[in-house]
Amino acid sequence: MTISVVIPTYNRASFLPATLDAVLAQTLPPDEIIVVDDGSEDETQEVLRSYAPRVRHLRIPNSGELVARNTGVRAASGNLVAFCDSDDLWRPGFLAALAALWQVEPRTAVGYSDFVILRDGTWGEASKFAAAPPGFWDGLRVAGPDLAFFDHPIVDRLIAFQPFFPSCMMVSRDFFISVGGWDEAVNRIVGMDFATTLRMAEHVPFGVVRRPLVGIRKHAGGYSADVQKMNLGDSRVLRHVLATRPSLAPYADQIRASIAARCRAALDTAFARSDFDAVRAIYAELPPAQQRSLIARAKFRVSMFPAWLRSPVSAALLRAGSLRARWS
Repeated sequence: MTISVVIPTYNRASFLPATLDAVLAQTLPPDEIIVVDDGSEDETQEVLRSYAPRVRHLRIPNSGELVARNTGVRAASGNLVAFCDSDDLWRPGFLAALAALWQVEPRTAVGYSDFVILRDGTWGEASKFAAAPPGFWDGLRVAGPDLAFFDHPIVDRLIAFQPFFPSCMMVSRDFFISVGGWDEAVNRIVGMDFATTLRMAEHVPFGVVRRPLVGIRKHAGGYSADVQKMNLGDSRVLRHVLATRPSLAPYADQIRASIAARCRAALDTAFARSDFDAVRAIYAELPPAQQRSLIARAKFRVSMFPAWLRSPVSAALLRAGSLRARWS
């Protein structure tokens, strides 16, 4: 069993050394580390030269991180491939824990570890897995103190709650390529990883390491802190998978309901921010039933008012909504 690590990067020269140092410090060293530079315009190439020959790097024209990841997968020689974004960090035991899934269950299709948020160099305490709704982990086949497997597809669970991130992921290379790798059709959409996670959720055994071994960094250059963009991006990803994957037809009603809920949440956030251009754009993406709702129509109509009138009317509408929520 050999392990390749694929790290896509774009203009992350200030974060990349810490990520590479964490990969090089693994208790189970990888057989190769491949950084795919997606056309960076900062000092990324200088950073990578300082890590040669321990780190192999490829440079491609700027094409988006999903293309960069797939480029790395195709270039990898390992039986297993682990992914890490160039601003995230692994605990020293990450690769050993993920590889143990395949040692216990050689048929494993994909594995993910738990993670915490990393802010300003400080690792958070609340893990993502712990935030899952009741019933999410039901049916897990426990295979050790931290290892477990889903033996049935979990697409329905992921539509409602998504705890699996790329920097926490290891796959069987040949299997991953056979199912299409990273879904590049949603490249550059905020939340683009969701499409591939849903693809993985259709296949079993689906392994999990129930220990937070990854720090997902939150910083000004990331999209994941922007709830409005994430909700809108997820709704677009869900539209794509519903339209292109016949295997998801049994989940169509649930997917459509999630699209509507995410669009509505994005519209509400945009309205609260007085981002009226976004309100109009998001309203156009709402499913027809949501466009007919009284609140959505009211917010859209306010967004069309003259600028001098929009602010006082929107503030009044938000106050009314706050009072209604308080007394309901």
